[in-house]
This record gives sequence, C-alpha cells and structure tokens, in this order.
Amino acid sequence: MEGEDENSDFVDIILSSESLESSTVFHVVNDFIGFILFMHQQIPSVIEEMAQEFNELRAEYADLEVELASGEVKPLSARRKQASRKREVKMRMKRQENFMASVSKLKEAFQLLISEVPEIEKISLVLGSSTLRPSHVYELNFSLGRSVSGNFSRTKLAESLSRKLIRTMISRGTGSNSCPGPTKLLLFVKAPSNLNLPLHFLPKSGLRYNKRTLPDRVRFLCRTGGVDTHTDSCMLSSSKDLIWFQCRHTIKGLSFWTPPPED
Repeated sequence: MEGEDENSDFVDIILSSESLESSTVFHVVNDFIGFILFMHQQIPSVIEEMAQEFNELRAEYADLEVELASGEVKPLSARRKQASRKREVKMRMKRQENFMASVSKLKEAFQLLISEVPEIEKISLVLGSSTLRPSHVYELNFSLGRSVSGNFSRTKLAESLSRKLIRTMISRGTGSNSCPGPTKLLLFVKAPSNLNLPLHFLPKSGLRYNKRTLPDRVRFLCRTGGVDTHTDSCMLSSSKDLIWFQCRHTIKGLSFWTPPPED
C-alpha cells in the first residue's frame, strides 16, 4: 500500500491452526466492519440490533395501515395521531432501508470475491470520503494458508477470532476519536490481478492516502513455534501478481443525535 511504511508495527493475533477457511475470513471481516461503524459513531447501535429494529418498524407500519384502513369509528385526534405515527415510522424505515441495503450489497460482493479468490492476503477498510484524506484506516493481513469453504455458516472459530480482534482493537483505543458526522466506509482487497468481478470490484493502480494517517494493522498468524509464519503468504505473493481492488459498494454512516454525557 502506498503512503505507508511496510515495516510499521503490526498487532499479531496468533491462531493454533495453520490455515483458515474462507468462510471464517468472511465472517471476521463482516463483524469488524460492524464494529468500526459502531465505534466511530456511524450507526446508533450494532447492525444486528438495527436489523431487529427495522423488522419491528415494518411490523408496526403494517399494523398502522390495517388500522387506518379499517372502518372502525375513532376520534379524529386518535386517527391523526396514528397517521402521524405512520409517517414517522415510514421515514425511519426508509432511512434504515437504504443503510441496510448498502451493507447487504457490500457483504454479498465480498462473499462472491472470497468464494472465487480465497487466498486474498490483505484487506483494507477506510473511513472517510476518499483514500486521500481518510479519517481512519484499518488493515487486516492473513498470513496463513487458506482452504475453500462452500458453507458460509458461522463457526466457533469465526466467533472466537471476531471477539479476539474486537478486544484487541478496543485495547488499542479504536473509537476514541470519532468521525465528525456521517462518512463512508470503503473496502479494498489485495487479490490476483486476473480477478474479474467488474460489477463489484475495480482494480486500483495503487492505494494512496495521506501520510499523516497511520493505519492500524493486524496480522493473523499461526502458532508454529519458530517456523516462518510468512511462508504461505510469500508463496502466494511470488506465484501471483497481487494488486489492490476497490469494492464499488460503500457504506455511508447515518446521521443521528447522541445525548450528551451526564455530569
């Protein structure tokens, strides 16, 4: 990645296994994306809670439509209150629907990518309107062997790695400096140059960002007791020409009001 020191410090997460399934990488990255958005105040709650709230809003909206369309005689004030609530619910649904759709598109694109190219070794997540002036940069390095998995259901290993990664980043102060208002989350992956997914990923001549922005870099390694943990990664790099690709789908944070802390 241009604009960074390749010898800068990594935070290492050690695994007992010598390889990772592609589905595990998929879930770890997805969980980390949700964590970044929440910690940098781009969403009011974690994505799982937002999805639940969206389903509850849809159910409430359907109930309000039925009540307003019924011929039941009610006081005018009650019907006005229901109509007002219906408009409010519809606005909240529309706002969350756009956000959830962007999350879904990015996840689907990444799942397609990792299904076709399980050996991707670097993933960069950028918070900001562009890579030239990012607010925060996070890089995940998978210096391990990779096995293909056709089943993308969550596993105990994926849960464990996600928790370990999130705890590690919290201990490093992730989220201590929040972004000023809603911004974008951009996804970049380093993959073989022959990758052909033009509807979802476009090649980059280089990944440049402001030199004053230091990336948080995490490296997943296997516990080999002195054996070179970079062997698999180096073999991949030497056997294939790896370049950066940018995901065409971005996630834009939501604007919401946060109550001031109590004295």
